[in-house]
Amino acid sequence: MMRMNRRTLLAGSAAGAASLWLPACSMGGEESSAPGFVTREGMQLLRDGAPYRIVGANMWYAAWLGADADYGDRARLTRELDRLQELGLNNLRIMAAAEEGPLNNSIKPGFTTGEGNNGALFEGLDFAMAEIGKRGMTAVLVLSNFWEWSGGLQTLLYRATGDYMDMGDPAHPWPEFADATSEIYANEQAVSLYRDHVRAMVDRTNSITGMAYADDPAVMSWQLANEPRPGGSDEAIARNRDAYLAWIASTAELIRSLDASHMVSLGQEGTQATNGSEELVTAAHSHVDYVTAHIWPLNWGWVDGKDLEGTWPAGRQLVRDYLATHSRLATEMGKPLLIEEFGFPRDGETYDPSTTTQFRQLYYDTIYDAVEASWRDGGPMQGSNFWAWNGEARAAHEDYRFQDGDRAYMGDPPHEPQGWYGNFDSDTAMLNLIRGHVDNKCLGLTEPCPA
Repeated sequence: MMRMNRRTLLAGSAAGAASLWLPACSMGGEESSAPGFVTREGMQLLRDGAPYRIVGANMWYAAWLGADADYGDRARLTRELDRLQELGLNNLRIMAAAEEGPLNNSIKPGFTTGEGNNGALFEGLDFAMAEIGKRGMTAVLVLSNFWEWSGGLQTLLYRATGDYMDMGDPAHPWPEFADATSEIYANEQAVSLYRDHVRAMVDRTNSITGMAYADDPAVMSWQLANEPRPGGSDEAIARNRDAYLAWIASTAELIRSLDASHMVSLGQEGTQATNGSEELVTAAHSHVDYVTAHIWPLNWGWVDGKDLEGTWPAGRQLVRDYLATHSRLATEMGKPLLIEEFGFPRDGETYDPSTTTQFRQLYYDTIYDAVEASWRDGGPMQGSNFWAWNGEARAAHEDYRFQDGDRAYMGDPPHEPQGWYGNFDSDTAMLNLIRGHVDNKCLGLTEPCPA
């Protein structure tokens, strides 16, 4: 159980929303034609003029493994990337930010500390991107986080105000953490700190390759944050709406002013982030290149991890409905849709790699069936990234909990049980299922199938 470390309630500033707004801009991904860059044309993603279908994974920890430091393991990173390449994956979603601070369960070290930058972690990302590029893969680079496990927006508020709230603090039950974190959008000082990192990252030159990130075709898109929400309660969402949309529009404009070649994405979950408002999902995606949706049946109460057999049928229908809703919204916007996070527990909601994955396989099949139908029928859904890749990592402790100083990074971030959602290198049934999906990525194409 997390303890309360917050000294006073965050005091949001109502001022600032208007000053954050910048004019709407054209979509960078539509204008770039540089070789190897991923672009969009209507609802389709292209690379070198050919359809680019995403079969990907989340691997948030790539920069940490890539660091030439005591917490890094470059040999393991290259082994993991080789495994993913052999599996047929072509895209990874990775963290390009982490804000080190006082929040419980946030990863250390971070890219930024409040007193400066951690150069070794920046260089770890450089190494990871160089290796990703060598394999012809691409990456979505995530520039902050709504949640506490990488420090995130709450830590930026702490740096601006001196106050913070821990996720899961019993003194501040849901949705207080989400309401508190969403105050950042109207806090000019905290947003300025966020933008300092955006500039440093987007304007960076890779220390390994000597190539500017803006010129690197291995970057698929810059993503504003992981799962940025306008609030948790309806009241907070209504209060923050203008500042939230201004933050999206002006940050997208900033990124494009530094890098006109790459796409910009939001990282939002979809209607789960807006308490069901389709209109706000549409408004939030109006200044970015493609639509994102995340699906978490267990976290959202759609299934019971201890009774998957009894609850999966109803849960599957809710998953199908969520996919259909966001496919419709993307079609109405005329933009591609990526299901860039989807996770499911092992059978019995246990964490050991030896546990079976019967219901996870059914869940992945549901996602992949929808993606393949969209590929076949010319729909907006251009691919997906499962959550997440654990690879050769194994939990270091009998309680499957991450502790500061652990180095066996896996897809389950430090606030979660290690082994909850990630796929291990020993998950033969899951890996075979993913390979089968890779084999179908050219459904509906009449031209030669892209690599």
